[in-house]
Amino acid sequence: MMNRHLEEYSLNAWPALRTMVHEGWLLRLAEGYTKRSNSVQAIYGGCEQTVDWDRKIAYCEEQYAQAGLDTVFKITPFVPSGLDAKLADRGYMLLDPTSVRVLDRLDSIKIPTMSKATIEETLTEGWLETMAGFNGTSDHGKAVTRKMLTGSPLTQGFCTLYADSVPVACGLGVIEQGHVGLLDIVTDPNCRNRGYGEQLILHILRWARENGAARSYLQVVQNNAPAVRLYEKLGYEEIYTYWYRQKKLG
Repeated sequence: MMNRHLEEYSLNAWPALRTMVHEGWLLRLAEGYTKRSNSVQAIYGGCEQTVDWDRKIAYCEEQYAQAGLDTVFKITPFVPSGLDAKLADRGYMLLDPTSVRVLDRLDSIKIPTMSKATIEETLTEGWLETMAGFNGTSDHGKAVTRKMLTGSPLTQGFCTLYADSVPVACGLGVIEQGHVGLLDIVTDPNCRNRGYGEQLILHILRWARENGAARSYLQVVQNNAPAVRLYEKLGYEEIYTYWYRQKKLG
C-alpha cells in the first residue's frame, strides 16, 4: 500500500495542468511537457477482468489526439494485469524504464560541506531560469513548468547550490505526508563529476527534515548510470520500477 501512496505523492508533486478521470484511470495533460504530466495513470479502476480494453484505450487515445499529443501510459506494478501486453499488441513502444527509490531515514544524513545554497518555498524566475538553462528547457517548457508548480498546496523547496557565488546545481523537494520527493535534480553540464549533485540533495534533505519529513523518494531513469550511483551512495534503495508505453499521434 505504501508504494501506491508514493505514486500518489509523485503525481501531486509534479502535477498536470488538466486531469480527467475515466473509469478509474487518470488522464493527465500538460501541453506535452514531460511524460509524467502527459500520460494515463491506470492505478485505479476496481475489477478489470471484464473490461473492454480496446474501448477504454481508444477513449484515451481520442482525448490525447484532441489535445494534439501522443498517447502515453505509465506502467507501474499497480496497473491492471494485462494492460502492458495489450498496449504492446496495439503497437505502443516501451520507453524510459525507471527506478523508484526510497531513503527510509533522514535523521542520519550527512551535513553538506558546501554551505552556500538557497531554498525558496515559492517558485521564482531565478530558479526557473537556472533549471531551464541546465536542462536545456525550451521557453514553452518553462511556461508549462511555471503553471504546474505555482500555487501548489504542498510544501515546496526550490534549491540552488552555488560555488564561488555561481549557480552550479538546482532541484526541487516537495513534502507530503512526511515524505519528500526529489524532482528535477540537475547540475550545470560544465560542472559535473564534482560532487555538486550530492551537496544539493543533502541541502534539500536537511531542509525537508526541518519541515517534518522523515523519508524521501525519487525516480531515476535506469540507464542514467551517474545518477543511479549517486542515489545508491546516499542510501536510496529501489522498491519498484515502471516504464512508459507510447503511441505516436497519427
